[in-house]
Amino acid sequence: MDFLELLKKRHSVRSYRPDKVEEEKLMKILEAGRLAPTAANKQAFKIVVIHTEGHEDELRRIYNRDWFVKAPIILGICTIPEKAWVRSDGKNYGDVDVSIVMDHMILEATALGLGTCWIGAFDKQAAIEVLKLGANLEPVAFTPLGYAREQNFIKYRKDLDEIVIYR
Repeated sequence: MDFLELLKKRHSVRSYRPDKVEEEKLMKILEAGRLAPTAANKQAFKIVVIHTEGHEDELRRIYNRDWFVKAPIILGICTIPEKAWVRSDGKNYGDVDVSIVMDHMILEATALGLGTCWIGAFDKQAAIEVLKLGANLEPVAFTPLGYAREQNFIKYRKDLDEIVIYR
């Protein structure tokens, strides 16, 4: 499949089958994250791999939706702010970097036939506590990772003339 077809196929999955994710596929997804570009190549991030089985109640503290813990794996992405590149005006690029990493992993998951759903509306303090993150790690996003129950979806996007500015 070409890249635009992959992008058209990717969507937010909110219903997962209990099937396990093959280790080979997980490793490819993690490798896609490792290969993502980061500002000044600082690579100031950590990927947290969480197996949900037996941890559903504590994971619901992070994001309280049943479908979030139905996938066999949850991936979390954390920035290490003090190690991230900082632009001359003080803008820390840690959030940008981990967003690129997460996007690479989500796209690879899609290419491998797996579903994901970008989660930003989580409880940060609960994530730090449940995952025992050190003081230097700031969680930025999570995604369930698994095989989708749903297969039919409609992707709505604005027309290009609504989002592009030419100068």
